[in-house]
Formats: sequence, structure tokens, C-alpha cells
Amino acid sequence: MATTTKLPKPKKEFAASYDAKTVEEGWYEWWNSQGLFKASSADFLPTYNGSETTKKQPFTMITPPPNVTGSLHIGHALTFSIQDAIVRWKRMNGYDVKWIPGTDHAGIGTQSVVEKMIMKERGLTRHDMGREAFVKEIWKWKEKYGNHILHQMKRMGASLDWDSEFFTMDKDRYEAVENAFMKLHNDGLIYRDTRLVNWCCALETVISDIEVDYKDVTGKTLISLPGRSKPVEFGVLHNFSYKVIDPDTNGIQELTVSTTRIETMLGDCAVAIHPKDDRYQSLHGKSVYHPILKKEIPIICDDQLVDMEFGTGVVKITPAHDPNDYACARRHHLTIESIFDKLGKLNNNCGVPELVGHDRFEVRDTIINKLSELGSYKGRNDNHVMRIAVCSRSGDVIEPLLQPQWYIKCKELASISKNQVKNNQMKIVPEQFVQDWYRWLDNIQDWCISRQLWWGHEIPAYQVRVQGNTYQDRGELWVVGSDKIKANIKAVELLEREGYPQNTSFELIKDDDVLDTWFSSGLLPLSALGWKGREDESIPNRYPIQMMETGYDILFFWVARMAMLANHFSDHKIPFETIYLHGMVRDAQGRKMSKSLGNVIDPLHVIEGISLQDMKQNLLHTNLPEKEIGTSTRNLEKEFPNGIPPCGTDSLRFALVQYTQQSRQINLDISNVIQTSYFCNKLWNLFKFGLSRLQEPQIDLTLDIDLQNTSLVNRFILSRMANTIDICQKGFETSRLFESTDALRRFIVEDVCDVYVEFSKSALNRSDLDQREKNSTLRILHACMDISLRLAHPFMPFVTEELYQHMKSTLENSSNVPSLMVESWPNQNQFSSFYDYQVEDHFKVILSIIHASRSLRQGHQISVAKELPFTIVCDDDSILNGPLSLYLNEIKHFVKASELQIEATSTQNKDKQWTTKVINDKLKILVPSSNVMKAQLEGAAAKGVDLNVVIQNKYAKLSKKLKKLNLDLDKIEEKKRQPGYFKSVPESVKQKNE
Repeated sequence: MATTTKLPKPKKEFAASYDAKTVEEGWYEWWNSQGLFKASSADFLPTYNGSETTKKQPFTMITPPPNVTGSLHIGHALTFSIQDAIVRWKRMNGYDVKWIPGTDHAGIGTQSVVEKMIMKERGLTRHDMGREAFVKEIWKWKEKYGNHILHQMKRMGASLDWDSEFFTMDKDRYEAVENAFMKLHNDGLIYRDTRLVNWCCALETVISDIEVDYKDVTGKTLISLPGRSKPVEFGVLHNFSYKVIDPDTNGIQELTVSTTRIETMLGDCAVAIHPKDDRYQSLHGKSVYHPILKKEIPIICDDQLVDMEFGTGVVKITPAHDPNDYACARRHHLTIESIFDKLGKLNNNCGVPELVGHDRFEVRDTIINKLSELGSYKGRNDNHVMRIAVCSRSGDVIEPLLQPQWYIKCKELASISKNQVKNNQMKIVPEQFVQDWYRWLDNIQDWCISRQLWWGHEIPAYQVRVQGNTYQDRGELWVVGSDKIKANIKAVELLEREGYPQNTSFELIKDDDVLDTWFSSGLLPLSALGWKGREDESIPNRYPIQMMETGYDILFFWVARMAMLANHFSDHKIPFETIYLHGMVRDAQGRKMSKSLGNVIDPLHVIEGISLQDMKQNLLHTNLPEKEIGTSTRNLEKEFPNGIPPCGTDSLRFALVQYTQQSRQINLDISNVIQTSYFCNKLWNLFKFGLSRLQEPQIDLTLDIDLQNTSLVNRFILSRMANTIDICQKGFETSRLFESTDALRRFIVEDVCDVYVEFSKSALNRSDLDQREKNSTLRILHACMDISLRLAHPFMPFVTEELYQHMKSTLENSSNVPSLMVESWPNQNQFSSFYDYQVEDHFKVILSIIHASRSLRQGHQISVAKELPFTIVCDDDSILNGPLSLYLNEIKHFVKASELQIEATSTQNKDKQWTTKVINDKLKILVPSSNVMKAQLEGAAAKGVDLNVVIQNKYAKLSKKLKKLNLDLDKIEEKKRQPGYFKSVPESVKQKNE
């Protein structure tokens, strides 16, 4: 531990009110400067309780690395709030915590953002710049925005071990990725194949499923796509026919098919019918004539693709541009040829020379016209319901395209990761996601890991191109190597194994592609700990990670892939002990947060506050199209008409953690964060009250209480304290942190501030209370404050540290621990003896009587200091023989009773009038109305108010109340006279009416 330097705070004066900005300033820098965030490399660490040393259990966690494409959003804030709460709790429980920060290079996302920026600012494409210059621009972007993200992490109070910070393309991670690829290839798990992929023509790369969005259209719809001056039509079904070749005398002359993408008919290699369709039995084994390509294509029978009940029951087969058609073509060994290039333009395979180089969507009209001229076009349906796959990065429509890519075999890796959860080696919480884990891993497909980008980890693979034409029909040959020299050695060995003559001439062509971002982040359980994947390297001693906490939406895309890869490189040792998943943050209306909707929230805007004008101004500095900026501006005006007030980090964190009870979708309402700032203020006021009383006289604040000889309220608050500690502990242990925050808020606000503080004021001011009881009250008040800080610190680190340091500087013999961060978490066993359910139950009854007495006084403008004769009527034996008999004197004191009577039933003089306050159907309090009137008049006289006015007002109020009561009685009598009342009305309602 670093030597403690002078604290920047607290200031000598305790501020009159809570101010988040003032409170949160300076603490993060001080914590970091003291080395409090760092993990130790030693097995034994010094404690703060003397010179002894103790062995600390390691607790290691990594952040899901944010993409360096901009700034953190509120979803990241949720992740950091949960994770920091966990690591702070672990530190306070004596663990040696290593929480590793990092950022992700985000291949497609970052390249796309920078491309848009350069086009907007300079009018240049990346091809205009060249690869080297363009990549330099991305590094500049990373330095600018990566640093901003780190600032946001710190502002969130994330107690990260900054000495361990990583970037997924830094030197160590780059080496790990390169070595991992080569080992997987050498182990036979990585292979190269040509398959149908999700292709983004705008970005010119394959993209993963997670980067595909879907738009549903219910009929003819025009959609604007990037780089196009005119919108593209969707939701239309085109019908055209193929002439049947050699139909029999009773046969069908033509087959009509339907398609939403008529431009793909140039790539049709067959039409399919269902083998059991009676309409087409005579066509089995026959062919049709392609009207434009002027060639014969087969009629095939396929019961998996064709639905006899849909349309004509005939389906066109375009295998290179539709995944279902592709699967069908593979089943029937059909020729598969792509008719589009990587830009979405027709290539030479389209069979129509004059259309080569034309855009896929722009040739639709041409194709329709050609078919119409030939008599093959059969019209269109403008009310077709369809779903369109769109690239989430570019907004362009996905083109299924046949491309050679690198793949990882996943079946065996997935089986290992599935069984580790099944055998309880890895735990997933909440448990509802376990079946999702099994289902995805059971149905896993091989993972496409190559991307056609310029930004990312270059694939360490080389194509071995043999000189001459002798061996060209043998197919492609590939080797891996960290550089060309090593790859050359591998190439010579490969050619020898493949039977090529010695000294065969060849050249090595480096693969231009880069690896999928998920591949590099999938190695983080190892690479974040410093593992580089070298042959002679052992697994890091911090492996496995104790907890992997993230949003459930990337359970498969990231967590499962981490599990598969880390398992392989660690010889099947689990990568993490617990997988803890939280829900997705949406806006108050449940909408997904999106820049185009204007509902994306920057955590700093909640922490520091922002005006509506500034929020709108920020939109102008984004890459949003001008049209979307207008829409976003209008949404901002509706969502945040007054901007966002400054709430502080503590309020934001606490509110976000409370939201985690919504396990799948978190609908964030900023008003709830604002409400949490009032909770911070409540805690501040507790210390404002408590510290002034604990200074003088200085007493021993050790919590040594004789429970048998202390007041009920003291026993009540000690029981509530013990119960709260237990709930908070279990909340962390079960990863249900919202239960901890709920219990903590109730304890501090309801039990301590609203109840105990009020009772302690009375106790400390009583002259008839002995010094021992006063000292007990002060000890318990101090314990309430101290325990509240410790329990709240993981969620609200700034305000709790500020108050902790104020308490240390105020009280003698305070803790020698430099920071609340490394104080001990309250020990359940130490407080468990305080828990007493019966005491809590009894006190709640007494509290209800006290509240009722105050409500009665308030309703009649009677001072709480004025003594009144009270009668408590109760027909519940458990209450009569319990709290009412045990604590009669305390009740009398708390309600300020001149005399107090307890009655089992209302046996009071019927001639006497009573003012009553009902607590429930079995408990009420009464005061003679004459005493109430007398107290009112005395109070009015003391204030110089005309007594006649008081009497008139009282009479008017009672008359109004009596009139309403009579109306209510008349309504009930009317209901009772209705036929069937006694048969149909529930018994509870009838009893209430009576």
C-alpha cells in the first residue's frame, strides 16, 4: 500500500446541505494515488489492524471493453455500477481485488465511424487515402475518444486497476491473437471455406449476426439506403413464369414463381416443387426454360424448402443469394454462382453483358421490362409482408453472398462449455439464462472469424501460390506464420506433404482480411491477464476469472466464445466461476436507445446535468444524417423538455443498480435518478444530526449494549440493523444487488432517519433518562451511521467516503483505516444476536399508535407537546397481551398522554363524545372530544386567534364530515336492498360495509 498522503478533503466545515459536485470532487484521484485500486502480487498482504499479515483470496474481473467509437452510454454506466459495487464489496470483505479495465478496437464500428467522419470533413473515401493513411486516422480517433471513455469510467467511480489497462490491439493482445489463430489452425480447428455469408455492400465486409437488424414491412414501402439518391421499394411480390420444356399432353405449360427480389432471377439455377404435390407429379425430372438467359434449368423436388400451401407451390432457386436456396442447392448438388460483386453490382455471371456493373436494386425495372416483353411477367402484389435484414453499422440491406472465409469448428468447443455449466463448474445467474446457454451451444454453427476490413488484427495466413499451371486444379493452399520467413518454412513443408516436387516455385500472398473483433475479445480471460499464447507459456496465476458480469444480449456473441476459446487454451479449465447477466437499458417508454430516436443518454449528462439546448447542439457533432438529426431533435424536446438536472454519480449508480430487478429490460426514467439524489441528501442530513451529538461528550462508542435493559426503540433499530446487514450480504452473494439497495434505502430512510433519529432526539433531551441509557442511544446512533456508510459504499462511493472522513476527523479514537474503501464489511455474525422479529413486530404496533396520535393532533391543530387523555381500543389478544401490556409506559411517553387506558372493546360511556383515529379494523385510539376542543381553543388563544371563529370552523368541518358520512351510509343501505346482495357480494365487503 502506498504511503497515505494528505487528504484533499473533507473540508473543516460540514456543509449545510448535500451537493454532489462538491462531494465527488477529488476523491477518485486520491484513491488512485494511494494505490487503493491496485491488486497485490504478493500472497500475503498487510492488514490495517496491526502488523500481522493475512492471506487474501484473489478476486479477478475484467470489464466488457467498451468500443472506441465514441463515448459510454447509460448501458455502460449500468455495467460499471454493478461491477464496481461487486469489487468494492469484495475489497471490504478482505479479497485481493484485480479489476482490469480495457477498450475494444471495434473493427467494423470504428472503421465505419471514421469513414463517415472523413467523408463529411474531407470528402474522401478510405480508398482515396489508402490503407496505411486510413489506419493512421483510426489510431488518432482511438487516442481522442479512447481517452474520453477512460475519463467517463473514472467519473463513474470505477475502482479499476489502471496498471493492468489493455486495448485489444495493443502489443501484448496483438501477439496473443496472432498466436491463438496459429495454434487453432495447427490444431485443425480453423479452416477456410467458401460459404454464404451476411455481406454489407456499403462496408464491403462480412458481418456477424449481432450486427444485423431487421425491419418489418407490411406492404409497398420506400426505404432510403446509404449512397442512393432514390429510395428502394420493398414489400412487393413479383410474379413471373418459366416455360416447361417438353410438357406432356395433359401437362402444365408453365410454372409461375413469386419473389420480392426479381433481380436475383438471373442467378436462378432451378425451380423446386414439393414431391407430394399432386399438381406437379408429371413434372418430376423435367426442366424449364429461363426466359432471359435462354437456357434449360431443372425442376427439382424438395420437401424442406417448398410449402405446397403457399402461392403456386413453386419456388425459384437462387443459391448464391439466399440462405434457404443455398441449403437446397447443396442438398441437390446444384451449381452455385454469385451474380453480384462485393459492391452489390451485377458481375459477368449474370449472363446479360449490358447489365454487368449495374446496381442490384437499379436493374429491377430492366428485368421486369424484359420479362414483360417476353410475356413472362405476371404482375405484382403490393401488400406483401416481409422482413428486411439491414446492417446495423451502415444501414444498407444485407446481401447474402458466397465468399471464402476463415471458420472455427465449434461443436466440440461448445460441448465442453455447455457441460461446465451443466456440471456446476460454471454458474449462470439469473438461472433463467441457463436454458438459453444450452440451446445456443447445442445448435451452434461454425464461427466465421474473418472480416474484409482495414482496421483490426491482420490474419497471420498466407496463400501458397504455386508457379505454373500444372497444379492449379488442386485448389488453394494456405499456411500460417507470424511473418513471411516462418510462413515460407511452413509452405515448403506443406508442399512436401502434398506431394509436390522438391524446389517447386511458389510465392506467398498475405491475407488482406482481419479477424472478427469477437475473436480478440474472446481471448480476454487469458490475454487480459498478460497471456500471449506462446508455446512455452503457462496459464496466468490469476486464471480463472471469478466473475464475468455483462449484459445478457452478448451471452452468446462474447461470453460463450470466451468460454470456448479459453477452455481450449487452458486445457479445459473454466474461464470464470460465475457468469452474471443484467438486462438491457431502454428509455422510460421501453424503446431501444438509439441516436436516431434522440434517447441515448451520456452518463456524464446525468451526473453533471445538461440543458436541452446543449443536448440538441451535441447532435450536430455526430455522424447522423441531416434528416435524422431533425427527428432526434424533436424526440429530445419531448423526452427531456427541461434538459437533465445534475444528479451526481452516486445517485446514478444507486438508481441503476436498483433497476436490475428488471432482468431483461430496464426502462430507465431519469426522474428515478433525481429521486435517488434526495436519498443522498437524507444520508447527509443523518450525519449532520449525528456528528453534532457524538462530539460532546466524548464517550466510548463501542457497540456494547445490554439488550435486556435498554429501550424498545433501541432494540428495534438494532434488530433492523442486523436484518439489513443480512439482506445486503445475501443480495451480493446471490447476485441480486437490487435487494441490497432496497433494504439499505428502507433502513436509512425509514428506520434510521424517520424513526430512530426522531426517538433519539426525545431520548437525548429527556431529563429523567439515566446517563447509561443516553450513552446507549449515542452508541447505537453511531452504529447506525457507521453501518449505513459501510453498506452503502459499494453503491455510492463518493458521498460515503466524504462522510466517513468527516466522521474520522470529528470523533476521537476513530479507525486507523485510511479509506472507507478498505474498511471491513459488517460481519453478519457480530450483529445476528440483535435480530428479534417479535421486537420489530411489537414496535411496528407502537409506531402505528404514535403516528395515529400525531395524525389526530395534526388534524385538529393541537401541538405535539400538549398532553391529552388517550384510550386505546384493541380487540386483538396478541396485541393486548404483547406490546400494549409490555410497553404501556413507553407508549404513554411517546404519544404525550396525560393518562392512558387500554380497552379490549369500546366500553366507554356512550353519552360521552369521542374523537377517534382508526389504525385498522382491530385497533384505534380515542380522545374525549371535549379535551380536543379545549386543546384547540387553548392553542388558538395562545396564538391570539378569535375563539368564535375556531368554533364556527370546527362546526362547519364536522357538519361537512357528518353529511358525507350520512351519504355513505345511504349508499350502503341502498346496496343492501339490491336483490342478491347477501349471496353475490364477497364476505369481506359485507363486513366492511357493516
